[in-house]
Amino acid sequence: MHKIQSNFSRMTPAAFGISRFHQDLPQTSQPLRRPPTSSNIGTPTASEYTIVNLSFNVPFASSLSGPDPEEILHASPGAKQRWTFPAGTPEATPIYKLPVHVQNEERLRGLCSYISDSSGGRIQALATSTEPKPSQAMQQRAQGLIANVCISGEHDIVHKLRAKVLNETPIMMKSAIVDIDPNLILDGAEITIRSSVLSHIDLCAKYTGTDIFLLKSRAEVDPQLANKSFENGTDSGLDQRYRVNIFGDAESVEHAKTRTLMMIDQILKHKIDVIKLDLTMHTLVSGRTGKNIKLIESATKTAIYFPPPFPGVFGYVPPGATRRAPDEIFITGETQERINHAKQKLRELVMSLKLFSKDVMVSASKIDSILLDRLDKVRRIMEANASQVMFPQLGSQRGLVRVQGTDVLHVERTVKEIMALAGQFYSASWWLMLPDPSQAPGLRPPSSEEVRAMLGDVCTNSGADISFEKFTFTINGSDDAVKDAMLVINQIPFVQRYPYQIRVKIELANEHKEFVSGKKNGKINKIMGQSNVQIIFDGFNEYNFYIDVVGSQYEATKNGLDLVEQEMPASISFHVPDQYHKRIIGIGGQHIQRIMKKHSVFVKFSNAMDRGGNSKDDDDVKVDNVICRTPARNAESLDFVKQEIMDMVEKADAEFVSETVVINRLYHRELIARLTEIEELEKEWNCKIDFPSTEQASDVVTISGPQYQVPKALDAFLKMVPESHEIAFQKTTELEDFFDSDELYNELRSKMRGQYEVDVHYNPVFGSLPKSATASVERIVTPAEGRLVLTYTRNNAGGLKDAIDFLISQLVPQGLDASTIKGAIPRPKSDSFEDSLPFFESKLLQNAPSLHLNDSPTRSVFLDGDSTPVSERSSLFDKLRKPGSISSFSSFMSRKNHNNNPGTLFKHASSNASKASLISMESRESGYRNFWNDSGVNLPEEDASVSSVNGGWPSRFTDHKFPFGTGATTAGDKTPRHEPRASFDSGRPPTSHSFSNNHPMPMQAPASQSGFFHHNKKMHHANNMNGSAPNLPLPLR
Repeated sequence: MHKIQSNFSRMTPAAFGISRFHQDLPQTSQPLRRPPTSSNIGTPTASEYTIVNLSFNVPFASSLSGPDPEEILHASPGAKQRWTFPAGTPEATPIYKLPVHVQNEERLRGLCSYISDSSGGRIQALATSTEPKPSQAMQQRAQGLIANVCISGEHDIVHKLRAKVLNETPIMMKSAIVDIDPNLILDGAEITIRSSVLSHIDLCAKYTGTDIFLLKSRAEVDPQLANKSFENGTDSGLDQRYRVNIFGDAESVEHAKTRTLMMIDQILKHKIDVIKLDLTMHTLVSGRTGKNIKLIESATKTAIYFPPPFPGVFGYVPPGATRRAPDEIFITGETQERINHAKQKLRELVMSLKLFSKDVMVSASKIDSILLDRLDKVRRIMEANASQVMFPQLGSQRGLVRVQGTDVLHVERTVKEIMALAGQFYSASWWLMLPDPSQAPGLRPPSSEEVRAMLGDVCTNSGADISFEKFTFTINGSDDAVKDAMLVINQIPFVQRYPYQIRVKIELANEHKEFVSGKKNGKINKIMGQSNVQIIFDGFNEYNFYIDVVGSQYEATKNGLDLVEQEMPASISFHVPDQYHKRIIGIGGQHIQRIMKKHSVFVKFSNAMDRGGNSKDDDDVKVDNVICRTPARNAESLDFVKQEIMDMVEKADAEFVSETVVINRLYHRELIARLTEIEELEKEWNCKIDFPSTEQASDVVTISGPQYQVPKALDAFLKMVPESHEIAFQKTTELEDFFDSDELYNELRSKMRGQYEVDVHYNPVFGSLPKSATASVERIVTPAEGRLVLTYTRNNAGGLKDAIDFLISQLVPQGLDASTIKGAIPRPKSDSFEDSLPFFESKLLQNAPSLHLNDSPTRSVFLDGDSTPVSERSSLFDKLRKPGSISSFSSFMSRKNHNNNPGTLFKHASSNASKASLISMESRESGYRNFWNDSGVNLPEEDASVSSVNGGWPSRFTDHKFPFGTGATTAGDKTPRHEPRASFDSGRPPTSHSFSNNHPMPMQAPASQSGFFHHNKKMHHANNMNGSAPNLPLPLR
């Protein structure tokens, strides 16, 4: 193993006068009295005995609610009593009154009482549960019950007891859901859950120490979901699945979740095997974004389940539970040969790896904060860099963190990002300077009970960890928590009686030292003069240094801290292909220098050689290679700089965005098996398709790439996803004669294929249908029932409504009773006011088009976001279809490609715009239409505004902001603009080149000019589909 050498040399610049000790190192005492004019800290003797009062919050997740009792089909023993309210409980009862939360609170109180009683009076531990007091001056926090513990005693013992409390209570509780297709767990003879499945759920709950519920499907709970999904163009197969809801601590939930997924594989008749691999190698073997594992799963057609990456950091183990071994990797496959093949590939991959490791020192208090608040962020850092980060156990007071990777560059990136996370947490000290007892004999220090009550109040209302030792408050926590704690301390009457000194410590990367201090420390000197504080740069190590803000008054220290934070760097990073860097920088850097001076933002470019990446992985993963940095007070300029830079990039390589599509996770295995085709698709459209890891049990597939290429890649990818829809009806003699006639039946199928790209299967034989990503349609029908199964690919799902309507219209003359049809997709109802006035026959009251099918680029349905339920989100293809037409995305793209007129906008238009929108965009002066006239034809008053002086163009089209105008240009260099475009919902503020501002600009230039572009907002394709599997008995191991 290669060891990266690291030197933690302490550098204290002489220019800043004084230095300070590391606040987070163990310390036993501080001098009782200090001169008000001195800021030096004395070093006490180690033998001196001091009493420390430590207060901290216990993150019980008391806002975690249980399942709805009406949705529960089955619960593991005791789970329903713990996670639901007893009968007769008032509706307004808060969630933290659930029996499970009350039980955790009582367990904490009992543990604190045991600590106090068993110490013989040397230790006092007090547990309280309160709600934080609302305050406008404090940062907004999640409301709910907060459990607080205050421990008094010797320094070392107090911190050990804090670790004991955190590791013996069920903190960080969570829930997880695994969806199961109904045909996998339902009994074939009766519509009931198999007893073997229920017994396995109970066994899994007991083995892992969790509470597991089997819940009804979402469609069964909310029948409206079916209609909503039908309106989106497809059957909501995913909403028909049952849900396994798991509750418990984080590590136990992950264990139970994996066991549930393995149960599903057993139902599918898959075999299970185990391979042991050291925990530190798991992320390295997986590769960046898990690519190596997906390649192995594709080649061997297996599923590989890795354990959680941080086992043991939380020491709690539920009573009677068995922890998953941290070095066990489960592999499931249809045959043992495939599993052995996967194990062999894993061994070969491990033998080919080169290991690099590095140890870094991080404050022990900040390690605990990262474990409690930023663990998900650390997991993403590890996945992005294919590295492993090994933390000590929570509360251990050890500051050593080891980072291991397969490349020095990836290890360094990981370390820097971990150190940046540490900089998100502050520490502060509030020293009370007591006068000599002979000069103030009437002053009485607070008692231990008063100190514990005071610390508990501060900790509860701020969220920071507070300790009080020898009249010194020590505060650790996030930036907002530390500020809130100081605000509460300043309001304590005991504190206001004495002079004090405040020191706030901010950790920052070494590379930002000159950025914050300014030339010749000009910024720092100005802040010190304005706010009457002292600012010290100290504690330099290999990566970070400390900024100490010291003051003798709270308001002055607060103002000085705010001014320092305003000078700290705010940055934004994004990807621009390397071939555009020279164009953006300009000759001698004149273009980028103009942008930097205009917005007061520093811009830095890095190419592949600077990043040190020449491997294929770096080509696949689009690393941010442009970083813009400015002081936090000027952060709003970052988006404007990004917009100007992206305006100089061709549309095919425009800003990188991500789209998500929901596909049944069981069908992911079929898609991963076709990884070669997916890689060709990625190369063709310059996009990246990412599947979730197997143990996540997620249905969401992410497609990322240039915003103009993602819709095309999404359409090509969805061609690989087959789906099906079933229609049932009452049999008649005429219909049987029609389907028995091969000529008539084949003619119908050819029409459906040609017009709608949908195939029709009449009463298909079991096993004859192609595999589908939707719910299983393999079932036994009654003799009087007829079935039609429509098969299609996901990219053509938008035309399913029209296909069914056409099919019914062809079968009604053959004797089909339309009233007996099951599975027809209803048309969405109009939302106009015409239904409320049925007795008026007025030509003014026209049928308003449905908002769901409107082609206007400003329709409200384009505002679908992550908060919208999956079934209610509009399909991508519904947004591209014109009402009443059968146009699919593919036919739309082919029509666009056949239009070769360079003077039209349709040639260069975004793939996200519908044809109807583009036609209106091509209309004369459509860029500034009257909103009451959406026809694209000018009103008389608009025609009157055209001035002959401007060559037939309205005066607004001669604005100097329009880069393609024919007006005179000014002298001097101008940055070349490559067809400005609107923002693709990237979160940037509108600029002078986006459509969301108030600057009028033409939507179409003359034939000799380049076209202007219009983009719809970013759309999330989230059609819910379901997978199929044979109905097999459950073999339990």
